[in-house]
Amino acid sequence: MEKYIALLRGINISGKNKVSMPLLKIAFEDVGFLDVSTYINSGNVLFFSDIIDKDKIINLCKVIMEERFMISVPVAIISLKELLEALDNSPKWWDIKSDKEVIHQAIFLISPITVEEVYKAVGDAKPEYEQVDYYKNVIFWSAPRATLSKTRWYKIASSSVNNNVTIRNASTTKKLLLLSNE
Repeated sequence: MEKYIALLRGINISGKNKVSMPLLKIAFEDVGFLDVSTYINSGNVLFFSDIIDKDKIINLCKVIMEERFMISVPVAIISLKELLEALDNSPKWWDIKSDKEVIHQAIFLISPITVEEVYKAVGDAKPEYEQVDYYKNVIFWSAPRATLSKTRWYKIASSSVNNNVTIRNASTTKKLLLLSNE
């Protein structure tokens, strides 16, 4: 049995794709996922499954969203082990707590896109304004709030890979790890 986190892209954003987290929890339980919980209102679902094939889990999550909530959303699945490994290998500059003027984000890839495809679509980081690095299927990005408009990676939402990634801030990412370990 493996612990997984489903990162549902675009849930409850700007009044679109509204999904009740208690109903989402029930929907995940109804298909056989165990010890299901959600975190905040933006499509983070933690659960256990004996399914090893992540593509099967992704497809099952998509069916849940389409049949129960009548919406189609991209889904990223990451296991607790993979998230722990990614955060253990995050760059030293990512999520420095002492600097509240810097935004830190984790960009999770939605299969089948690759890191190389995302980098190619978004372009090279502007080192004077932002820092970007990755570990496996998680891209780490940080930039000062004051110069966000000058960065390249802040504009990932308007890139051709927008529907192939889902973004969580560092606080949410670390909280998901903490909740997964409980």
